[in-house]
Amino acid sequence: MAKAKKGFSRADRIAEQIQRELAELTRKGLKDPRAGWITITAVEVTRDYSHAKVYYTVMVESTREATQEALDSSAGYLRNELGRAIKMFSMPQLHFVYDDSVERGMHLTSLINQVAREDAEKFGEQVEGDAGEGEGKAE
Repeated sequence: MAKAKKGFSRADRIAEQIQRELAELTRKGLKDPRAGWITITAVEVTRDYSHAKVYYTVMVESTREATQEALDSSAGYLRNELGRAIKMFSMPQLHFVYDDSVERGMHLTSLINQVAREDAEKFGEQVEGDAGEGEGKAE
């Protein structure tokens, strides 16, 4: 018997394929006006392939709830279209989950930048103060 490739299980390969197909479907095939700019960030498939968590993010934060409603209402359509594109015995049920990791990353970056600015200002004041004292002692 041939062994599967190391590093990627069948569930991982299916999840990647679902992510690619859903990205295309949400971009071209989803006609719901509530669904704006959607980015599919990840897909997790259960071991028995019966359920798939689809993580997504939106470009405009104010459309988040409307997009969730649009995705939930079109889950059956998307699952049907996935079934046409991916040949599987049974297509997993889709569960859409908002991915806030991008927002958290941006928030952490802004906090790090803020601390870096404060440290630079504090360090800059100390350097100026030290330089002034050194000049006074040299005279």
